[in-house]
Amino acid sequence: MIQVKNVSKSFTVYKKDSGFKGAVKGLFKRQKEEIKAVKDISFQINKGEIIGYIGANGAGKSTTIKMMTGVLTPSSGQILVGGVVPHENRIENAKHIGVVFGQRTQLWWDLPLEETYTILKEIYNVPDQVFKERYDYLTDLLEIEPFIKQPVRTLSLGQRMRADLAASMLHNPDILYLDEPTIGLDVMVKERIRKAIKSMNQKYNVTVILTTHDMSDIQELATRIMIIDKGEIIYDGSKEAINKQFGNTRQLSLKIDGLSDQHVEVMTQFMADYESRVAIEEGALKITFNQDQIAVADILSYVMENYRVLDFSLQDQNIEEIVKKLYTGGVS
Repeated sequence: MIQVKNVSKSFTVYKKDSGFKGAVKGLFKRQKEEIKAVKDISFQINKGEIIGYIGANGAGKSTTIKMMTGVLTPSSGQILVGGVVPHENRIENAKHIGVVFGQRTQLWWDLPLEETYTILKEIYNVPDQVFKERYDYLTDLLEIEPFIKQPVRTLSLGQRMRADLAASMLHNPDILYLDEPTIGLDVMVKERIRKAIKSMNQKYNVTVILTTHDMSDIQELATRIMIIDKGEIIYDGSKEAINKQFGNTRQLSLKIDGLSDQHVEVMTQFMADYESRVAIEEGALKITFNQDQIAVADILSYVMENYRVLDFSLQDQNIEEIVKKLYTGGVS
């Protein structure tokens, strides 16, 4: 379905010195620097897979996706999507892919949603019967009917994301690219969208490439995970292997009155017998720990007995932490 062989992508950027003199100098002589966003990556994605393609900001995720969709041309290597070279056959490639890019929309802002879908039908030359089947299935699955006649500009973020997801599937694509499909959404809408993606994958055997910073999306949807960092694939394998090593890790974030380095020292000592890390980040005391070794209730109990806690939250391990651990220990 998708073959990526020894693909690299470089960008040329121009450097200039700071200040007015630097700006004037830059008009006559510019210093060039080559930035390698993607470095000799290779992988294959089979029909019907749901791939979690993850990494920190600037890791090379978006560049890879743009090359697979034909928006960017690789500097070297080869990409085949359904036997087609995307950047050489952009129109043909576009017929077989659907795309949802986070906060950006493919819908016509001032038109009622149902008219947008009719326009997309004509753009992609979708046969009447196929369109009706898809339209009925998607509007029911994503619960779009209550706002189908509203102009797109009047929709809430959650409604628009559901509408965008339906729009991306109306022309029967073989591959669906999803970039942060649940960003900024509440828990209920996120769950609705995840269920819809699963259902579409099962019903139409559509291949899904999902990029996200939300590990819950990955846990709910992906069967295979690829992690990219600094332009290189550092992990490509099962979700089970990631879960085995990182699924038991949580991060407790605490807003404490009068937070100082002393809190870090005390909590580091308290957590000394457990696999953990304590630090002040973004104005909060953050404790990363192995939940199989110590319960969050025990940590909270100790903190609340000794300090005035203003607020707290519990999170799964984030992408950046997973990348750090992959570099230091790898995945067995």
